[in-house]
Amino acid sequence: MSMREQTYFILASLLDEPRHGYAIIQQVEQLSQGSVKLAAGTLYAAIDRLHDQGYVRNVREEVVNGRARRYYGLTSDGQAALRAEAQRMVAAARVVTEHARADRRGFGAAVTA
Repeated sequence: MSMREQTYFILASLLDEPRHGYAIIQQVEQLSQGSVKLAAGTLYAAIDRLHDQGYVRNVREEVVNGRARRYYGLTSDGQAALRAEAQRMVAAARVVTEHARADRRGFGAAVTA
């Protein structure tokens, strides 16, 4: 089963280090080259779901300007799920790239409407 794009980029944003919510939002936008923009409500609903699935854990909490700031990190299950999704996408892309190579060699013609 494929992972939603938002979920993929949230998990990917946590690969190198734990992050707090706003930092996750920024990292997701950067990693997706601007194609995924998360609202805070969307992020925290996803974080709750990923926490329940065992993919994300609370790493630490600090108080900044009187407000709690929670940092989230990947669990080993989260890393495994992210890697599995990346491998699935590579395999899916290979179908298209190998098909394109076959077309360039004269095997199969592109169908145009």
